[in-house]
Amino acid sequence: MERTWRWFGKNDKITLDMLRQIGVEGIVTALHDVPNGEVWTREKIRDLREYIESYGMRWSVVESLPVSESIKYAGDDRDRLIENYKESLKNLSLEGINTICYNFMPVLDWARTDLSHPNPNGTTNLFFSRAEFAYFDICILKRQGAEKDWQDVAAEVEKMKQTMTAEDNHKLVENIIVKTQGFVSGNIKEDDEHPVELFRQLLDLYKGITKEQLRENMKYFLNAIMPTCEEYDMYMCVHPDDPPFPILGLPRIVTSDEDIRWFLEAVDNPHNGLTFCAGSLSAGRHNDVVELARKYCSRTWFVHLRSCHVFDNGDFTEASHLGGRADLIELARIFEKEETRRSGNPNIGKLPMRVDHGMTMLGDENRGYNAGYSFLGRMFAMGQVQGIIATVDRELGKEYRQPGLW
Repeated sequence: MERTWRWFGKNDKITLDMLRQIGVEGIVTALHDVPNGEVWTREKIRDLREYIESYGMRWSVVESLPVSESIKYAGDDRDRLIENYKESLKNLSLEGINTICYNFMPVLDWARTDLSHPNPNGTTNLFFSRAEFAYFDICILKRQGAEKDWQDVAAEVEKMKQTMTAEDNHKLVENIIVKTQGFVSGNIKEDDEHPVELFRQLLDLYKGITKEQLRENMKYFLNAIMPTCEEYDMYMCVHPDDPPFPILGLPRIVTSDEDIRWFLEAVDNPHNGLTFCAGSLSAGRHNDVVELARKYCSRTWFVHLRSCHVFDNGDFTEASHLGGRADLIELARIFEKEETRRSGNPNIGKLPMRVDHGMTMLGDENRGYNAGYSFLGRMFAMGQVQGIIATVDRELGKEYRQPGLW
């Protein structure tokens, strides 16, 4: 697999010069300065592509070309926004970029309650607490009907009502809807004065929308863009929902074997595929991650290698890249074989992989990195994964080469 890294553009404190020194071959990025729904021009795409290439790497994957909320809930302007999306796809292809990671998650791209949860070894990781999220939903967001969704942690929420301070509440809001979203979706920004009220307004856009309706909206979007994808050989790969279960009264439609099978069959086109995020899928105890990889590797255009540990009460945290529920060693075997099988395809012959979230360690916390996207923690994970891939390649008789070295 091609070793890639999510990089947040020229203002990222992690520089391309740093990345080429640790074995990164390809960059996963986006035009973060272009507002959602606007066309990505060839000029802006070319400028960033050439900048990446000047450091000896390629722009491997777009993560992401955001799907506007209006497309997801079928607003009046969705057809106009889809036309803009198609134009951006065309422009990316003309600049030699053919793999697009996106998601169809309403409002919230991913959710954690603690962005620096302590590990026994002194590092920290991202963490999702069901009780803390329930407290946010019931007591801060005050969403109608929230109590029904969190009955299993009701007693814990009642205890938290007695102990949570205004500062604690502010931190929870920052963790759930500000710091994890601003650099990804653009829905909520760090300088927004009233993030909770803005978040309520976004949720209201989805009132009455069921899982079936959201599925149909995704099908409508994919059917609309497939002719462009076919003409320009663009490969769409949806990211699984994170976490892989319903939250905030919002439907989730990429959470399980049944969901993946549905969207692949609903638009049965090779340009409609999957981002296999082992971390998101392993956060759901209903998912057999290795079996999912075996079933869907031939429709996987991008791989996120990380793993989650799920506690008995349903809380979960990022695990070591050598531990947790995902079994990255076996996943490497599956996807390395799949890459060999498709090696003759000019645009997807390489299967891009990134390690995704890593521990915060050795001063990462003081360097202003985006939540979950430390440098040293991800570099540590990259080293682990590169060791796995080198071992698997020897098993398979494939030549392994460490990028940047003789």
